[in-house]
Amino acid sequence: MSTVTKSSTSRPGVSFDASWKSILECAAIEVFEMMVGVRPELNSANIGEPAGEQTAMVGMAGALCGMTTLRCTRTASARFATLMLGDAAASEPSSSSDALGELCNMVAGNFKSKISTLADHCMLSVPTVITGADYSMETSEPTVGILVPLLFEGQPMWVSLIIHT
Repeated sequence: MSTVTKSSTSRPGVSFDASWKSILECAAIEVFEMMVGVRPELNSANIGEPAGEQTAMVGMAGALCGMTTLRCTRTASARFATLMLGDAAASEPSSSSDALGELCNMVAGNFKSKISTLADHCMLSVPTVITGADYSMETSEPTVGILVPLLFEGQPMWVSLIIHT
C-alpha cells in the first residue's frame, strides 16, 4: 500500500499585488497586438459592470488560484476570429468561440509569465466560453479582482483577473 505525502518543495501561494492591474493591461494589449493585429485602448469611460454576449474563462491553479476572463460582444468576438483566422471564419460559428478562448488563454499565460513567482508555478486550464448575456458568475470567497476595460475598434471588452485569497 502506498501513501501520498505533501511534498516539502511545494511553493506557498503568491499574494495579490496591486501592481498586477498594469501587468494585466500590458499582457492584454500585447496579446491583441500580436494575435489580432490591433492595439486595444484603455477605456477609462467604461468602468461599469462587464457586458456582452461572449465570455471566455481560463482557470489558474498552483501558486495562484483564480480565473482570467475576457468578455465582449458577439460582434467583437466575430471580428477577432476574422482577423486571426481569415474571412472564412465569419461563416463558421465555432470560430468566434475558439478565437475568444485562445485570446483569453494567451492573456492569462502572458500575465503569469510577467510575474517571476507565477511563471513556472501556476497552471492554466483549457479555455471555456459562455455565450449569452444573462448570467451571473459566483466564486468562492474570499476573492479579490482586477477589471481592465478596453476598447477594440469601438467595441467595449473587459479583461478580468479574479483571485481566491
